[in-house]
Amino acid sequence: MELLQLQYFLAVARLEHVTEAARSLHVTQSSLSKTIQRLEEDLGVPLFDRTGRKLRLNEFGSRFLHRAERALFELEQGKQELSDLSSPEHGTIELAVTNASTLPNILREFQKKHPQIQFHVQMLTTQEMVTLLHRGGVDYCLSSPAIQGDDIECQTVFIDPILVAVPLGHRLADQSSVSLTELKDERFVGVKRGYNTRDLVDSVCHTAGFEPNYVYEGNEPTRLSALVEAGIGIAFIPSTAMNSREQIHYLQVEEQELVREIALLRHKSRYISRAAQEFREVVLEYFEAISEQTS
Repeated sequence: MELLQLQYFLAVARLEHVTEAARSLHVTQSSLSKTIQRLEEDLGVPLFDRTGRKLRLNEFGSRFLHRAERALFELEQGKQELSDLSSPEHGTIELAVTNASTLPNILREFQKKHPQIQFHVQMLTTQEMVTLLHRGGVDYCLSSPAIQGDDIECQTVFIDPILVAVPLGHRLADQSSVSLTELKDERFVGVKRGYNTRDLVDSVCHTAGFEPNYVYEGNEPTRLSALVEAGIGIAFIPSTAMNSREQIHYLQVEEQELVREIALLRHKSRYISRAAQEFREVVLEYFEAISEQTS
């Protein structure tokens, strides 16, 4: 059994399509198919049920997938550990976030202290983050919600109130707070379902007796403030995403405890590089400072 066979198998198992897997690996379909075939011959069992170029993991493949992911995960951790030992002041941190509102400030502080360390950031939905976490595919996730799991280390770093954002001149712009029932006839802008803040808000509004009327649903939370400012609709925006330079008024929500947890997550078995440890310290310092400002 060869390392290349395992890498190709993982790509096909995750995409379940030969053409797409070959494209992601930058190899020909025939080369990919032959490599998978050799792996199945080595193992003595078929790993996929085949319908043309469409593949689906069978029971053998599903069981082998977990072992293959674990094997490649451990090899990658060994590679990272050796790199860390040979060059502790350099390296790259793999990050994932479900909401990027606090990330620019955190990364700016991190770069001030560690200018030689690189980072790669992915913005994901909650479910995408769960999948990546279980695979050990990132050093840290900055997530809302906090995600629990036997293989996940979860540390809540901030309790973030969710506010109602309205444009200046709106009928509610002279109030400091608002009840949810006062919002039932409003137009809303928001992110799509699958993002924690959206799902949380929808659930709370449903409890209050109405479903928000969304006139815009997107994948970029940072765009919402501009849409509110333009008068397209109002929005539920976490306090950490407020921007004092915008022509927006923020209201607290009455009666309901509308907050989100921000948590720092990692796979318990993933090797923690020195760079990743330094990133964790910067995150904790950042949210500790915010807590002191708001207390």
